[in-house]
Amino acid sequence: MPNSLISPPLPVLRLKRGEDRRIRAGHLWVFSNEIDNAATPLVAFKAGTAVHIHSDREQFLGLAYVNPHALICARIVGRNPAQHLDRSLIIDRLRVALALRERLGAQCYGRLIFGESDALPGLVLDRYDSIVVGQISTAGMEALKSEVEAAVREVLNPEGFLWKNDSGARDLEQLPEYVEVAFGSVPDEIKVVESGLQFAAPLREGQKTGWFYDQTANRRRLAHYLASGARVLDVCSYAGAWAITALKNGAAAALCVDSSELALGFAQRNGQANEVELATLRADAFDAMKQLREAGERFDVVILDPPAFIKRKKDIPQGIAAYRKLNQLALNLIDADGLLVSCSCSYHLAPDELAGAIQAAARHSGRFVQILETGGQSADHPVHPAIAETRYLKAFFCRVIRDDA
Repeated sequence: MPNSLISPPLPVLRLKRGEDRRIRAGHLWVFSNEIDNAATPLVAFKAGTAVHIHSDREQFLGLAYVNPHALICARIVGRNPAQHLDRSLIIDRLRVALALRERLGAQCYGRLIFGESDALPGLVLDRYDSIVVGQISTAGMEALKSEVEAAVREVLNPEGFLWKNDSGARDLEQLPEYVEVAFGSVPDEIKVVESGLQFAAPLREGQKTGWFYDQTANRRRLAHYLASGARVLDVCSYAGAWAITALKNGAAAALCVDSSELALGFAQRNGQANEVELATLRADAFDAMKQLREAGERFDVVILDPPAFIKRKKDIPQGIAAYRKLNQLALNLIDADGLLVSCSCSYHLAPDELAGAIQAAARHSGRFVQILETGGQSADHPVHPAIAETRYLKAFFCRVIRDDA
């Protein structure tokens, strides 16, 4: 074989002695304080460079990309030293991910790539029938952006592909925020089919990639607990998916609360598209529930699906207090023998801590709470067993009765 066709060896990033145990156990992240900077100084690497991770004994541990400016300075994408960080690897990972989603019946609408859990750290891809929306959160994946685009075109061949790289998480990797069309034609809003219901949501101005696919299974479970004729309050409703699911499954009335006028406009449209009527209230969640209580309003079901109150470990005490307050306000609005669905997408909030916040709120509200079921993210957001951060969503379905009942 001519020398011109032989790929040069990848640079090596060497770990300190004893820092390989977690990587050997299956974790994909390498932290900057684990690097032997005397042997392989981090500052010598350009962000996005492909590297081989070696132990202090020069044993190969993984193919990775590096970012010397980030706390997580390298992320492993493969365990075969013969692999290359290129389009063919991405194509293979997309096909493996697609096979799972086809098995789940969610190949046209749902999450196709969930970062580390699908062996493509730093990449999220969501499907809206013929439209794909992507998000990149790492410099290594940003360097592969054109290869991702080519792989998506080859495996999926969608009508349009939008990069919605406007997440604050990019700041941690010193990446700019932007929204741009990768190729094809991309509409201003996306269409979603979920549990037989039709929804629309804003795309460029919408939250996340436009939809919260991680709650699909939990919304489906809601129907199991609904009583016919229930009055439902959907707090932090976005485009109304929880409320409309309830109305289509026997609820008599629903009120959507959100701070976004745009989101509530879509909620109204989605109600009409699914032939149900819902009310909307544009307000802060905390203020809205205080106002509703003062007005004497009561509900049979309250759904809390707020944004993450805890983004960093140092926010935990303040965040727990916010979850407790939010749940207390909700419990004060629930009639006798009602249902509370309390969710959190804060990874740093442990399930037991959310349950504790609900219990503390119950004691302060004179309510007795029974947790009937605990939900997590939908199966198209698989959990990597070595990376706890990939299990982030919690949803408690709780029966609520008066403490003196």
